[in-house]
Amino acid sequence: MVWHDDAMGFLRRLLGGSTDADPALPFDPAEAEAEERAHELELARSEQDRLGELQERQLRYADYAWQPPAQGGPRRADDEDPSESSPVADEET
Repeated sequence: MVWHDDAMGFLRRLLGGSTDADPALPFDPAEAEAEERAHELELARSEQDRLGELQERQLRYADYAWQPPAQGGPRRADDEDPSESSPVADEET
């Protein structure tokens, strides 16, 4: 259909695509996987250079670190509970 080709040509020009009749290069999943793996290795090397030995150990064993038990409950001092009367309010009356 002619209108379909015109619309697609318009969208290609609008979005900055090529107006050539040749399609873009085919996507190669193996090449993309190799590029992604190389990028991840590069990130791992830069992370290793950035962190010292102590920081690496801290990150490695962070899941095993001792956590103090939770103290108190969900209620805080500034919470107002209408069912309880304040001892200070009883003394003032």
